[in-house]
Amino acid sequence: MTSAGIVQRRFIFSIAIIALATGIAGCATTDKTTTGSVTAATGASSSQAGNFDQMNEQQLMQASTSLGARYKANPKDKATATDFAAVLRMTGRSDQALAVMRSLAIAYPNDRDVLAAYGKALASSGEFEAALDALRRAQTPEYPDWKLLSAQGAILDQLGKTGEARDLYRQALQINPDEASILSNMGMSYVLSGELSTAESYMRKAVGAPGSDSRVRQNLALVVGLQGRFDEAETIAKQELSPQQAQANIKYLRSMLAQQNSWSMLKDKNKPKT
Repeated sequence: MTSAGIVQRRFIFSIAIIALATGIAGCATTDKTTTGSVTAATGASSSQAGNFDQMNEQQLMQASTSLGARYKANPKDKATATDFAAVLRMTGRSDQALAVMRSLAIAYPNDRDVLAAYGKALASSGEFEAALDALRRAQTPEYPDWKLLSAQGAILDQLGKTGEARDLYRQALQINPDEASILSNMGMSYVLSGELSTAESYMRKAVGAPGSDSRVRQNLALVVGLQGRFDEAETIAKQELSPQQAQANIKYLRSMLAQQNSWSMLKDKNKPKT
């Protein structure tokens, strides 16, 4: 690879990491068990867990207070503890969420759902190796869970183990073909390695797949924008965000790509060969 190619790949990697951390194109997530897309990749299910993503900050704080009181009354109730940990993560209290799930994992050391949620809490706190261990212990080899495979892949991607990550995504797709969250994770994996055309192909499949949500479509906007097609990216983003939000995101992306002449490098790389 040329020195320009190395710089380009590193820059794309940094853009993607910024996207995951700050929400460019709306793909922010505190859940490190996904590569920038669907937050509910794994973990114990409950009656409320699927609704937290739809709550605003005030509603999340109210849910945190309510669940906190219920958790204090019965810290070994699995549904309450996992819901409480999920809300704590979404309100930026990853350390507290990890403490809740660590206590629950001690109480239920062989429970797959608890181990999966514990792995999510570990990943959100940046303890990736421990998270992988928890997710692997939650997995049953004879009946593998595609959600856990995809979650493991996302963590491996963040550890730079791209090949291992994609192997797990492929295994997950064998179990659940055309699942949007797996395809989106695979797409973001290719973003992180600078393979933007391949990333776009996976992300477009994800957008058209069952279970696709707003964050998956916003990830597509990110991938399109990274290739310098800003007008197209803004059009996609406006389907999910307000015009002001979409414009602000694309403006931010433009400014990032303007550094080190990266926009020109990206356009040259993705220009059709004659």
